[in-house]
Amino acid sequence: MSDSDNAPWRTGHEPAGATPLSEHDKNGLRLSWVATWADLNAAEAANIAKALGMRRWYGYSTEKLLDDHVQRTLHRAMFDEVWKWAGRYRTTETNIGCDPHHIGVRVRELCENAKHWFTGTMAVDEAGCMFHHELVATHPFANGNGRHARVATDLLLRSLGAQPFTWGRVNLVQASTTRKAYIAALQAADRGDHEPLITFARS
Repeated sequence: MSDSDNAPWRTGHEPAGATPLSEHDKNGLRLSWVATWADLNAAEAANIAKALGMRRWYGYSTEKLLDDHVQRTLHRAMFDEVWKWAGRYRTTETNIGCDPHHIGVRVRELCENAKHWFTGTMAVDEAGCMFHHELVATHPFANGNGRHARVATDLLLRSLGAQPFTWGRVNLVQASTTRKAYIAALQAADRGDHEPLITFARS
């Protein structure tokens, strides 16, 4: 399953908005009217806006947010009106992310590690970018990994009384020079350098 938001950043592939979805891309799709990538992006954006209008997400503590079940619940809230498998970890191999059999363990380990990052001496922006990068790199879901990771990171920042990231102030699903900068920052984080991602996240 490909996705313009979480298409592998190492390939630079972004499907054009008007490109029809293939039958493979539609696997698990709930909405019969969605025929193109532009349709899909619009449907997902509406679902995400509805989810983020739910007040409960803004009352969760940092510790509660750093729970793999809560992370799956957040993904389900963001995409459940579009995808039948929303909130469930992917079960197939992709050319990005870990082996699907390891996803549950990886996300739980990330959440445990991040508790120390967010509550220790690490700067909150650094902790947020480390969490974001590791979650995107794990690629736990078939679709929406980047958007889920950005929302999850912003909720964590809010839980600590910090301002959420601005993420370049554009829609990162769409191909743009800003998205290219985001991908470059993720690639730098792959190499252990989180500074470009920290800078981008506050741009």
